Amino acid sequence: MLYHSLRPFLFALDPETAHRLGLKSLDVLTRLGAASLVASPAPRVPVRVMGLDFPNPVGLAAGLDKDGEHIDALAALGFGFLEIGAVTPRAQPGNARPRLFRLCEAEALINRLGFNNRGVDALVENIRGTGYRGVLGVNIGRNFDTANERAADDYLACLRKVYPHASFVTANVSSPNTTDLRALQGPDNFDDLIAALATERDALAKRYGNRVPLAVKIAPDMNDAGIEMIADRVAARGIDAVIATNTTVSREGVGHLPASREPGGLSGAPLKALATAVVGKLRRALPASVAIIGVGGIASAADAREKLDAGADLVQLYTALVYRGPGLVGEIVRGLASQGRVR
Repeated sequence: MLYHSLRPFLFALDPETAHRLGLKSLDVLTRLGAASLVASPAPRVPVRVMGLDFPNPVGLAAGLDKDGEHIDALAALGFGFLEIGAVTPRAQPGNARPRLFRLCEAEALINRLGFNNRGVDALVENIRGTGYRGVLGVNIGRNFDTANERAADDYLACLRKVYPHASFVTANVSSPNTTDLRALQGPDNFDDLIAALATERDALAKRYGNRVPLAVKIAPDMNDAGIEMIADRVAARGIDAVIATNTTVSREGVGHLPASREPGGLSGAPLKALATAVVGKLRRALPASVAIIGVGGIASAADAREKLDAGADLVQLYTALVYRGPGLVGEIVRGLASQGRVR
């Protein structure tokens, strides 16, 4: 495919530069009606999760399109749903560059981007300008200079802005690249935050006449007690889904690679087993009414099947697109379709 011819050129560039160039090129192909040059259509494998109808269970993970600038182009790849963000109330540049690193031998990435985005108002304007009418998730977080004691204010501000435009909203409490953000997964902080979000969601549902599902995205590095606490609080507060997982701070299996010494979150193939284990633990701890979205190391239909068999209702990918190309989406969906079942 075209991507495999272009990959050596892209990999010769700084990863963040290649990321921007790849997305802009995809925008151009989509506007020209030529997205089929890099991706073939995905079959319908419909599933209903969180009260939403998905044309297939394979979604785009948050982080690839932080500002929602490439929604139409990404939709053309055959995803069953998209998640954009993470977005914060105010624009922020994120951490200093370089902040994105390839571990090619492991088909992995390390990033310490730090919620770089143009702010929630810019994201909303981009959503308004898109023609996409599929399932759209929005991932929200706090600004880097907002203390955790006031973090709920940032999440609530984002929730209010994106609520009329999102199919579901995800509270990101698990990025390792914003100082102390993962402390929001602690028992007291977590319960206070999701209780505030659930209360505000109920108020917004009455205002707009539409109940938008809420999800939380958790880290893969939690112990069993932490996972059980998350499951207990999510069920008690009426949260609709858990996304498992974000990137890991572990370097198991890649410690011999020079880039592994870079701080940040590791994603891609080395994360697969760890993320799948968290999915399984969550499924055993959660009621069936709470959905699980499995993400981490998915690069084939077999990888997606592992997550689904472990208890996920939907799956997401990101890093594998860098290594395998945009045609991977349709390949995975076709592989799942050939199995005759999804859940």
